[in-house]
Amino acid sequence: MSRSTAAPSGFRGVFALGGGALPVHAFLARLPAALCPVGTLMLINTRDGIGAAGAVASALWLGQAVGGPVIGRSADRRGHRPVLLVACGANALALFALVSAVLGGLPLPALLALAAAAGLTVPQVGPLARARWARLAGEDRVLKGAALSFDTTLDEVGFMVGPALAGILAVTVHPASALVVAGVLILVSGTLFALHPTAPGPTAPTRTRAGTRTGAGTRIGTGIGAAPTGTARPLVRLWSPGLVLLFALAVLQGAAMSGANTGVNALAESRGEPGAAGLVWAAMAVTSSVAGFVTVARPGSADPGVRLRRTVALQAVLTLPLLAVSGLWAAAFAVGAVGSAVAPHLIALFALAERTGPAERMAEAMTLLGSGLILGQALAAAVAGPLAAAYGHRAAFAVACGSVVTSAVVAAVARPGWVRDAPAPAPAPNSQHDAGARESRTGGVDASRTRHETRNVTRNVTRNNTEDITPDGKPDIPAPRTDGGREPRR
Repeated sequence: MSRSTAAPSGFRGVFALGGGALPVHAFLARLPAALCPVGTLMLINTRDGIGAAGAVASALWLGQAVGGPVIGRSADRRGHRPVLLVACGANALALFALVSAVLGGLPLPALLALAAAAGLTVPQVGPLARARWARLAGEDRVLKGAALSFDTTLDEVGFMVGPALAGILAVTVHPASALVVAGVLILVSGTLFALHPTAPGPTAPTRTRAGTRTGAGTRIGTGIGAAPTGTARPLVRLWSPGLVLLFALAVLQGAAMSGANTGVNALAESRGEPGAAGLVWAAMAVTSSVAGFVTVARPGSADPGVRLRRTVALQAVLTLPLLAVSGLWAAAFAVGAVGSAVAPHLIALFALAERTGPAERMAEAMTLLGSGLILGQALAAAVAGPLAAAYGHRAAFAVACGSVVTSAVVAAVARPGWVRDAPAPAPAPNSQHDAGARESRTGGVDASRTRHETRNVTRNVTRNNTEDITPDGKPDIPAPRTDGGREPRR
């Protein structure tokens, strides 16, 4: 019986795959990504006003967008564990330094630099967790889809809990408490996530040079135990037309969410209830999380490409009513309806990234899409904010509608087969032991090894038969020796 039919599915299959501790560590370690932007806005706003707070939060976002692919690439090359441990320590240090700088009265340029450093060192737990789940699931498409859906839903829950927790901490404890809690969570839960036994080692091969290492950690060059130079694999290309398209869709999705969020905040401000914006926006997080969990429990049989087209088209239809919203209750119902399509859309997006991205650079591919979401949010905020200030909340909602409609059109007109499965890595065996190990993993016989052994057997048989024939074509039978043995062949 195949694994896909024998293994449990849905939530049972996911928890059987990674254990109960992995989702807990992954959720708590990614919570700071939702705490930090809101916590930064609240902390800087209390001292320097909303203008400076927006600039510092933007520096944090842009730093995270730039640093994400770098951390993902390093995790592929060196393994998740050492990269995460270094990133968690550096990020916590940067967050604590940012809090100290604000409380110490340092000028705005120093705050911008520290916020950028905090963004650059964000450990990228969400994308690395998705890469880890994909690796754990192996070739089981059903289980892999459930695991990626579950992990994407954890992101949605995190971005629902994070802002609410930041607001509660700022009001009940201190405006700086959200960033302090984020730093502690990064140090504790991030370290536990890094040290979890499921953390993969190096997977991405490097370019072959004398004295360098391949992706498997084999030193290439001269000396005892050196592998032949020809056995090293070339550096696997990351970008493909499919991944470029997925990155563009991620940017548009981030812009849609940011435009809607800006419109909600502008509407609440115009109604004299700025504090209600968080509650209105929470409606989207709630419905998106529920839709994500339903997707895990009942994934359906549609291909991820088909599901992406359907969900982004549904999201476009549900976003258009925002243009007619004029009150907070209506806004809550409208964004709640939009949220029912957000998580399924993101689930399909990351599922396609797992298919089109090379396995050796999966962490980098996942962080690229995460950076695309952040970049879209930052760009849309820069556009929607001034538009809302000049023309009202509907102008910001128009940015959201334009982004998601563009995304739906791009997904609809993309030619069939725009996302193709990345070719599976097939390294050449360095020894007979490696070839035997590959046969045991695949459950069959290595065809290249069989052909090689057949050639050796044929060559040996031919040589032996030739040696047994004399020049006149008669068999060369050794003459008996006086001691009972045989004379050796000439």
